[in-house]
Amino acid sequence: MEVRDYECDIEGIVNNANYLHYIEHTRHLFLKSLGVSFAELHGQGVDAVVARMNLQYKQPLRCDDEFVSRLNLKKEGIRYIFYQDIYRASDDQLCFRATVELVCLVNGRLGNSEDYDRAFAKFI
Repeated sequence: MEVRDYECDIEGIVNNANYLHYIEHTRHLFLKSLGVSFAELHGQGVDAVVARMNLQYKQPLRCDDEFVSRLNLKKEGIRYIFYQDIYRASDDQLCFRATVELVCLVNGRLGNSEDYDRAFAKFI
């Protein structure tokens, strides 16, 4: 991905909130690559929602920087835990690290999702 000018603050670095957009987009692309439709599952009453995040800002990204967003995944109980890192492409410098815990609401109630378990089986 590439940093767009409107994502930067007056200091010329990416505003902290935009990193959340980057990692969310990465998770959505990951789901799409597995053939999972977030919208379709919502229509079936299954919603994956963020329960907790731990964010670490390491090095700033700047306008026009290209970056690589990577993720790893494990499951603990009913939580899916995503480990997500963002690296600046030009020098492979770690810029941002996050641990994102998701849980599923199935028909409005906290629970396990067979759909997500099946999609993530080879990763967890």
